[in-house]
Amino acid sequence: QVQLVESGGGSVQAGGSLRLSCAHSGSTFSDDSMGWFRQAPGKEREFVAAIAWAGGATRYADSLKGRITISRDNTQNMIYLQMNSLKPEDTAVYYCAAGVPWRFSFNDSRYKYWGRGTQVTVSS
Repeated sequence: QVQLVESGGGSVQAGGSLRLSCAHSGSTFSDDSMGWFRQAPGKEREFVAAIAWAGGATRYADSLKGRITISRDNTQNMIYLQMNSLKPEDTAVYYCAAGVPWRFSFNDSRYKYWGRGTQVTVSS
């Protein structure tokens, strides 16, 4: 029933910024968390950030903290990932995910629902 659709990806020069969006439907997610993950070619899926839908608590990957901000808009059923100071190593497909208790929101295997992803390419 739950559907997630990412948007906002694209190509950007190193040092640039992008804001990714994820529209969700089918659930209020009032008790669960949502997150962003990414996967580069030949690499494992990597945790990026998560947010608790109800309370708004956030967590970030240490390697990205300070350059990214996850946020939500309850009225529009959207979550966002603002990415600044982008680096070539940020190049990946970025996925929105939902349906996980907060304590497991760093763990991709615990999420129930996934979007199809949006490509982010950062050139040097």
